[in-house]
Amino acid sequence: MKVLLFDIDGTLIRAGGAGRKALNRAALELYGKKDACSELSLAGHTDLWNFREAYINAVRKKPTAAQLERLHREYLKHLPFYVRAALKNGTYVYPRGIKVLLKRLAREKGLLLGLGTGNMERGARIKLEPSGFNAYFMFGGYGSDAFHRPVLLKKAVRRAEKLAKIRVPGQDVFVIGDTPLDVAAGKKAGYKTVGVGTGFSDWKSLVRSRPDHLARDFRGLGKWLKWFGIR
Repeated sequence: MKVLLFDIDGTLIRAGGAGRKALNRAALELYGKKDACSELSLAGHTDLWNFREAYINAVRKKPTAAQLERLHREYLKHLPFYVRAALKNGTYVYPRGIKVLLKRLAREKGLLLGLGTGNMERGARIKLEPSGFNAYFMFGGYGSDAFHRPVLLKKAVRRAEKLAKIRVPGQDVFVIGDTPLDVAAGKKAGYKTVGVGTGFSDWKSLVRSRPDHLARDFRGLGKWLKWFGIR
């Protein structure tokens, strides 16, 4: 049994900055602070980290758990609007080759596809909904599971093991993401890593993160299948 954990933003899709725009709107509605996260680097971090930093930027003090949850709920109110806006203006896009790869992987026995994303679970599903990709991913590790990415990745694997009713060793887990933080989290969790240059990090930084495998995009189906040990 192999487990593949995909990041969302910049890896499976690009949603035209819907998450950042929704978080900015939420902070504006709650705290009257405009562009609370416009200067923050959100890519590769968990939503809990992003919400905390946006709150600190807006309010100038650290949030409680209840305050983070309030910001999260407000964010979810606005996220669908910005996802729909991205669809309408053509900025909701797919990396080259991802549709073909997912369709092929979904047919493979002995393989579980999951999400390994910093997005809170509900936000993750909202972002993926227009793509139809939600149907490929029955489980995952989410920003709502943990503040740190290695922890949420391990939670995703535990969910996979529960589904498969079998233990999955670390060498049979692959973390696929577009930032050095994705790669670092996968390594720290003890999993194989694949860096893909489809998102928000520059190529040189992704190369320096030294993933087990590296690709510009998802084209070249045979190469990807080989990396995952699929014939």
